[in-house]
Order: sequence, then C-alpha cells, then structure tokens
Amino acid sequence: MAVNVAEAAPRAAASATVPRDQVIVLFGATGDLAKRKLLPGIFHLFEAGLMPERFALIGASRGGLGEEEFAALARDAVCGSGRRPQIGESLDRFLSSLRTASLGDGFEDLGNAVARAKQGLGDGAQLLHYLSLPPNAYAGVIEGLGQLGLGEGSRVIMEKPFGRDLSSARELDALVHSVFDEEQVFRIDHYLGREAVQNLLAMRFANGMFEPVWNRNHIDHIQIDVPETLSIGMRGSFYEETGAFRDMIVTHLFQVLSFVAMEPPPSLDAKSLMTERGKVFDSMKSLASGDVVRGQYVGYRDEEGVGADSDTETFVALRAFVDNWRWEGVPFYLRSGKRMAEDHHVLTVAFSQPPRRMFPLDCSQIAEAFGHDHLTFELGDPGSIEASFLAKVPGPALRLGEAHMHFSYADSFGGPEQALDAYERLIHDVMVGDRTLFTTSEAIERLWEIADPVVQDPSPLQRYEPGTWGPEPVDALLTPRRWHVPYDHS
Repeated sequence: MAVNVAEAAPRAAASATVPRDQVIVLFGATGDLAKRKLLPGIFHLFEAGLMPERFALIGASRGGLGEEEFAALARDAVCGSGRRPQIGESLDRFLSSLRTASLGDGFEDLGNAVARAKQGLGDGAQLLHYLSLPPNAYAGVIEGLGQLGLGEGSRVIMEKPFGRDLSSARELDALVHSVFDEEQVFRIDHYLGREAVQNLLAMRFANGMFEPVWNRNHIDHIQIDVPETLSIGMRGSFYEETGAFRDMIVTHLFQVLSFVAMEPPPSLDAKSLMTERGKVFDSMKSLASGDVVRGQYVGYRDEEGVGADSDTETFVALRAFVDNWRWEGVPFYLRSGKRMAEDHHVLTVAFSQPPRRMFPLDCSQIAEAFGHDHLTFELGDPGSIEASFLAKVPGPALRLGEAHMHFSYADSFGGPEQALDAYERLIHDVMVGDRTLFTTSEAIERLWEIADPVVQDPSPLQRYEPGTWGPEPVDALLTPRRWHVPYDHS
C-alpha cells in the first residue's frame, strides 16, 4: 500500500539547510508538550520550508490513538497555538503526513509503522525518535527500540531532566548507550534554542567593546533570574519527582551560565563550542548547602498530585563559582521559582564600582542607591538587551540620574516573525545533525557532580507567599549586593 507523505513548502531561506527525508516518531504525542510546542513547531518548520522535501510523522502512544484522532489533535494544536494563524492547504498537506502507532501491546505496531513509512520515503530517509515523555518512561521505550533494532542509524531527542542525581544519570546514560552511540543522542534544552541566549555569543565575540571587560577585573557579579507567576498547574506528580532545582537549575540555568562564562572558542562549530562549555562545568566548584536557599509557596501542598507533607521546593536560589583565571572570586547568583511576583528570563551582568567616588555627596548617595552599572539580557522571546548606567541630569547643578540604552528583537531584523521558536530551531538542528546547542553525556554527569552534595543533603525548606520574590533568606544570599529585577531600572 502506498504511504502518503507530506512535501515541505518551498520557502526555505537560501542560507538554511533543508534536512534529508525523515521518519519522525513522536513518543508522548497526546501530551502537553506535543500540543503546546512540538506539533505547532513542526508545522511552522513545514511552512517555512525547513522540513525535508518528504517526511512522515508517527504519533506513538499507549492509548490506541487513531490517525483521524491524531490529525484532529494536531489541527487543534496548530490552530490554537497563535504561532502561525494562517491555515488552509498547507495545513492539510501537513496533516497528510501524520500516522499513528500503538504501544499498548509492545513495540511491534511501531516497527510496522516505521517500516511502512520508510518504504514510502525510500532507503535514504533518516529515522528520528522524539521522547516527549516523563523521565520514568525512558527505560521501557529505549529498551523497546533496542529490541526492534530501531536505534540503528537513527537519532533520538531526550527531554530533561536527564536523571535525578549523579547515580541515576549514570544508569540512564549506560542504558541509552546500549542502544545509541553518543553522536545519535540529542539532549534537548529549549533555553539554548532561544535567539536571545545565542545572542550572548554574538555580543561577546563579535564586538570589541564587550569581551575585553568580560572578566573578574571589571565584573562584580552575575545573576541569572527566572521567576514565574504560574503555579505547577496539573504537573503535581511530575514536580514532586523533580522540584525546582532539578527542573530549572541543573537543566537550564547551568547551561546559560556556560554561555556567559565560556572562553572564546577557536571557531563556532559544534565541537569547539561544546568543548569550551564543558571547560566551564569542569571549573565550577561543587555546591554546598550554605550556597542554596530552597522555598515552597504557600498552597503548593494543596495542589493535585502533591503530598500533604511535601518537602519539594518550588523555589531555589544559589551562589555558584567558576574557579578559573577569568572568573576567580566572581559569584554567579541563580534564582527560579513558581508563583512569584513577575515573569522574566533575565541575565544581569553587574560591573564593578569605580575605584574612587569623585562626585558630590548627594551624587554619591544616588550612585549607592542605583547599585552597579549593568547589562540586562531578557532571555525570553523575543528578547532584549538593556544597558543601565548613571549620567548627568541636564541643568546647572551636577546631579546624577539613571540612563538606559535598549535593544529589542521585536523592533529589529524584521521582528519576531523572522525567528524560529526555540523548539523549532533545535528540532531542525537535530534533523540536519547539528550538535552545537546540545549537551554531551560527560557534561551532564559533571553537572550532577556539582549538584550532588545539595541533592543528597538539601538545605531546609522555607515557605513563601505567592506573588512575592521568594523566602526572606534569599536576600541574605547576596548581601551586600541585591537582586536586580527589570522594573528596578526601567
């Protein structure tokens, strides 16, 4: 029987690489991530001409999902995403690529579905598995793929967190490598797919004004701050197994830290970037309980799937150090939490104070209240960069006031419609085999080594009210410094 496959819209940018034909198996096809990000994202790649000329997308689930049901689910996901409101013939062609496979009675149905799709595409098609699954489901899926030989020559995308601690990460790594070689494995972190995070490389290494001062001689401290106003929602069971530290710090914010702290690579190829980021992790000191503040918002224990005596943190703040020549003595402060005062994804680079105050007393008082000159990177989409500093207020008196210079992706380079969503960028990278924005097994293991002391011996849990900036001890972590949030200097 002939297998229908979709043909990508011929609108790819001239500089973009179009992947070879693909058979994509989406595990967890009915899950929240698939509906919010993956299905709309793959459709946007299709419309942008960045999907292969021909492809088949197989939704794998344990619930016996039918093809018509999967097509309806995908249509609702695309139309409800707001990512690309134009629908019509292109959406119908995209939906024609969808197939399903049931995992309820084993992986035989999936094997047959993959074989039919490959027959329709030809021998040159690349097989890609996307494991949009909770971590506790990885083992069964990887073992099933290995038994059917579906790991051979394929690629696999794995969602975070990769393990719960050092020992479980090593166990999972051994299982993955029993089926896949390291070059086949893509551990996805959507933070690294954001344009604003990648722009850190351009800021540092394409501009002579920044890199010469990007060191301990000129920078006092660095903050990476990701507060969220949302609660855990329907993810109570997942969050009880994970918590804010595993969910955000080890997986996301340490990765952002590596872009901030890395040395200039000899080139921007995947191997060079991964090597330099790995050196940052190798230089990081292991955390201690005194470096970490854990919090839990009032009302968390009433959420569905949460235990009445839960000790899981919904907030975490910590102080980390990169123990090398460039960053000796410069603290990196990381913070993330649920039910906080505002939503942001902010990197703040705080520069050192001038060695001597030359202004009148009232000016010095203003300077003390202002704090450090700093660069603020809003890492959320579409992203922005703001430089905040002191300048003379116009008039006959010598008075200082806050001044700002602002760059926004929303107002530049054709606006956000020119950009790919983080997941879209990373899925495309996997299809073309570009490992630049992915992490090695050695780096994952090293991050767990850094984190393991506080995983095994966590600091006491502090309660905080929803709508605040976390528990009170978080301010003492920075003393005499203070947390910088965007509204402070807007």
